[in-house]
Amino acid sequence: MTDLSKYRNIGIFAHVDAGKTTTTERILKLTGKIHKLGEVHDGAATTDFMVQEQERGITIQSAATTCFWKDHRFNIIDTPGHVDFTIEVYRSLKVLDGGIGVFCGSGGVEPQSETNWRYANDSEVARIIYVNKLDRIGADFYRVVKQVETILAARPVVMTLPIGIEDQFKGVVDLLTEKAYVWDDSGLPENYTVTEIPADMVAKSKEWREKLVEAAVEQDDEVMEKYLEGEIPDIPTLKRCIRKGTVALNFFPTYCGSSFKNKGVQLVLDGVVDYLPCPTEVKPQPIVDLEGTDTGEVALVTADAPLRALAFKIMDDQYGALTFTRVYSGRLQKGDTILNTATGKTERIGRLVEMHANSRNELDSAQAGDIIALVGLKNIQTGHTLCDPKNPATLEPMVFPDPVISLAVAAKDKANAEKLSIALGKMVQEDPSFRVETDQESGETILKGMGELHLDIKVDILKRTHKVEVEVGKPQVAYRETITKRTEDAYTHKKQSGGSGQYAKIEYVIEPGEPGAGFTFESAVVGGNVPREFWPAVEKGFRLSVVKGTLAGYPLVDLKVTLTDGGFHAVDSSAIAFEIAAKAAYRQTVPKAAPQLLEPIMKVDVFTPENHVGDVIGDLNRRRGMIQSQESGPTGVRIKAEAPLSDMFGYIGDLRSMTSGRGQFSMEFSHYSPCPRNVAESVMAEAAKAKEKK
Repeated sequence: MTDLSKYRNIGIFAHVDAGKTTTTERILKLTGKIHKLGEVHDGAATTDFMVQEQERGITIQSAATTCFWKDHRFNIIDTPGHVDFTIEVYRSLKVLDGGIGVFCGSGGVEPQSETNWRYANDSEVARIIYVNKLDRIGADFYRVVKQVETILAARPVVMTLPIGIEDQFKGVVDLLTEKAYVWDDSGLPENYTVTEIPADMVAKSKEWREKLVEAAVEQDDEVMEKYLEGEIPDIPTLKRCIRKGTVALNFFPTYCGSSFKNKGVQLVLDGVVDYLPCPTEVKPQPIVDLEGTDTGEVALVTADAPLRALAFKIMDDQYGALTFTRVYSGRLQKGDTILNTATGKTERIGRLVEMHANSRNELDSAQAGDIIALVGLKNIQTGHTLCDPKNPATLEPMVFPDPVISLAVAAKDKANAEKLSIALGKMVQEDPSFRVETDQESGETILKGMGELHLDIKVDILKRTHKVEVEVGKPQVAYRETITKRTEDAYTHKKQSGGSGQYAKIEYVIEPGEPGAGFTFESAVVGGNVPREFWPAVEKGFRLSVVKGTLAGYPLVDLKVTLTDGGFHAVDSSAIAFEIAAKAAYRQTVPKAAPQLLEPIMKVDVFTPENHVGDVIGDLNRRRGMIQSQESGPTGVRIKAEAPLSDMFGYIGDLRSMTSGRGQFSMEFSHYSPCPRNVAESVMAEAAKAKEKK
């Protein structure tokens, strides 16, 4: 039986370019998992193994690997930082027990760090903070610590202080042991000496150690009492208290260093061992029924309980489909038959593997606490629960946001058309934030995703990985429609053509619903003018109709329909007659209810050097952007704005040319808002033109 207290399931997450992948490389080198360091800028990092990742120098999909440090097993997931791939962070955090939040020493708390931090708070994941890149110009450890407090509203407990800064950065002071770790100029992580704290840092170290001790003793009343009586707790007691506070999310131990220069990473690894929880110390996963309602039961983290595992990622490689799985309770062995509660089907486990980026080790079994991959499972999707067929249970499923941008693709010829549908099927399985639809009228294949880069990479994967030749249309915005006026109306459906006819009369009110409520239906019919058995047919007719608005054919949202009265015929009325009546009523009444086009508004976060601020703000105003705030930092200005997605296409190119290549931005969906009249008219004209073509 494996000792679960020696397990750490951790993720590394941060803003794009804060150094997550480089930090992962250093961890793998220090733990002996790899012997030669690969650099992101050379396209040689272990966990960035996709061609697209190596070319662009960014992480696109989360990669899993396992290594050992001081008798502890680390299952590590390196996640992407780019906003278009936050779904990878979200689903990784869902199955992790702890995390390392990496922040750039000069960039500080950047936009994507905020989003990831929010996800980690939602998933209640304990974290330690690592302020990286302290060798960079403009690096300031203390400023980043302050930003963690003000921007993230989190409480950092500083564990190490930097010795020197920028090109003078040479080591760290460990506040717990009150020793200095100083690295030489060889650049090798193991070439360091442990010495006394430099004389000019003694006072500062004392001040920060006091803060550390005060935060730690707050976690234990007995230790607190002794401390107030003047007794300073010993190191094991402090570690125990810090661990307790970290697991309870009361605070976050904060380290500093430079991964690229191999300084300070060992202490971060010690922090993972000392303070991040093992699988048995986190809140057990709740078990829900098939409707998603909490049953009050939990998946206990023990190998002796029935099997409960969650498929959190699906990846296709040259050996077949890999299903990354977190085992929450029970055991899983080669040859076992398991039940997928989402499909109701059983499958046999052919092979179990432990992943190291894109290479693998064969396993015979896995147990509670493990993160492994299963080879060759069919009909499985992200978020499905795998369990013991004799003891079925469903774990809390994952919820994914709706895409905001779409793109039409068409295969160049018939041979490619077949390859396209197979490739897209695999890609949809791998990425739940990527959707594929077929336009019924034009027959076009529509790809939907989270942003321009997201779809750009999907098309690249289609062409290079799946060797499908496709023609690509322009990116399209996912508009919505709604109504703004309450309207009462009636509709009668009559059809007589020999034999029994069709008859249905409905009187109804349509009105704007609560924002975000979607479609709601209720019946206020009294006296049986519309028999109760026909109410669902009326609801179905309206529900099927709202997928197409009357202005430009976009889905209609936030609509409330109340059936008030009507009439029926004893022989000619049927459910189908009432459904047809509801569909016709929708087409008749929605145009009278002052329909309005809504457009997606994005939260835009732009970083620009100070001398380009005027240009950037002017450009955002031209794109109908509303500036929310601007904040100056040592290396530039951060501008937060809201802007419509339709005006943000191609923004990265314009921003780079405006800022001589130094500007950065991230963008995520915020809300839907009414379109200005001129925009609505041009969208409707486009829709009419497209209809004529068909």
